[in-house]
Amino acid sequence: MDAALNFMPLSSLVLPTSSTSLFPRPLIRKKAKHMPCVSQILDNADSSAFVNTSSKSVTRRLILLRHADSSWNNPSLRDHDRPLSKTGRTDAADVSYKLQLLGWVPELILCSDAMRTRETLSVMQEQVKGFLHAAVHFIPSFYSVAAMDGQTAAHIQQMICKFSSDDILTVMCMGHNKGWEEAASMFTGSVIELKTCNAALLEATGKSWEEAFESAGLGGWQLQAIVKPDSNLENYVPT
Repeated sequence: MDAALNFMPLSSLVLPTSSTSLFPRPLIRKKAKHMPCVSQILDNADSSAFVNTSSKSVTRRLILLRHADSSWNNPSLRDHDRPLSKTGRTDAADVSYKLQLLGWVPELILCSDAMRTRETLSVMQEQVKGFLHAAVHFIPSFYSVAAMDGQTAAHIQQMICKFSSDDILTVMCMGHNKGWEEAASMFTGSVIELKTCNAALLEATGKSWEEAFESAGLGGWQLQAIVKPDSNLENYVPT
């Protein structure tokens, strides 16, 4: 059993006669000095110490590639389902190799979901491993919009702005004629012909893709080259 507690009667307590209280005064806490939070420190810091790369206008590169040659050997297939021909597969490998040598390997690829465009991309990825590092989105509307007069350029712009980000500098859009020829011509202001597996290399500048399209407008994109499977690389000299 615990030991009994001893209590002292209140009458035996001797209270001090001085003004000092038996009970200690409550502690008076000094008011803490207000320290600015991190966000305030950053706001007040010299802005030159923090460089925002997104504020710089940079070159944006757009590859408009028409699919490689397709096969007509099976007439029962829908147009959407036609595969590449043997020539088409050879051409796709050749053009991907040339794009690599020119330094135009895309970081983002937007591709029609038709069989011949998907197979063109697959061959290019097999030939040049850098194409495997690109983000890929298959856009069903790329197949249908290419048949509509005057709508492909605006649709390509819309899809690029939807799927890209400011840090992506090279985008490749893969599709069909007549829309791809029409879009290349509208973006550059020049008449451009794109045969199968031809790639138009376009450039504009902007802090973002939205700004690049807005500042260049229709006719303001610079045509750097048209890469063809049957042409030599020495023909591709930047303008």
